[in-house]
Amino acid sequence: MERNSPTDSQPRSFFVLSLLYGGMTVIAGVLAYKQFAIGPLVVESGILAFLLLVVISSAVSQLHGKAAADRLVLWGFLPLAFSIALIGLVLLLPASPDMPAENLAAFERVHGQTPRIMAAGPVAYGVSLLLNVWIFDKLRGKGEAGGGGFGLMARGAIASAISQAVDTLIFITLAFYGEFPIGSLLVGQAIAKIVLSFVLVPFLIVGAVALARRLDAPRGGVSA
Repeated sequence: MERNSPTDSQPRSFFVLSLLYGGMTVIAGVLAYKQFAIGPLVVESGILAFLLLVVISSAVSQLHGKAAADRLVLWGFLPLAFSIALIGLVLLLPASPDMPAENLAAFERVHGQTPRIMAAGPVAYGVSLLLNVWIFDKLRGKGEAGGGGFGLMARGAIASAISQAVDTLIFITLAFYGEFPIGSLLVGQAIAKIVLSFVLVPFLIVGAVALARRLDAPRGGVSA
């Protein structure tokens, strides 16, 4: 675990990464309603936010330790729960008579499905993110102090690929089973997440760690 600025009661990096993390937990469920195509692969859009959750939790584990990353994942259930409840409340509120009927129908169609997606999200989220942190930490090795470079990227890629394959199986099954055939979506999602875990995630983790270190660096002459 790395030392942080002694002027901070809470590391700046943990505060900033936590804000980003909470936002991604909420938006992932909303984005998941749209599927997009990458060539022959069909992918739900929530993959983008979930991969950022992997990046942020890995960066927190690298900088502040596994226990801090586990707490971040567990506290992530809070914005998820609030967002599900708030969507349900908004759907129950009477619509303005001035709202065009087609707009209301579109809103209710999308967000009426969102609670199922966002109910599936916490299950897949909790299992996969805690698994990601666990694998990432186990691969660290006792002799690795600060870590970084190729070792950090390799650990991030392996942990992300395994945990997101598990996430795909849980989330797609719970969120979309019975709505339409999920076979192609499962395959496309799994392949896309594994590929991105090796191609994109390692560099994003390195970038997140570098940003966090910059945020935690002492600022001479400037009060925190």
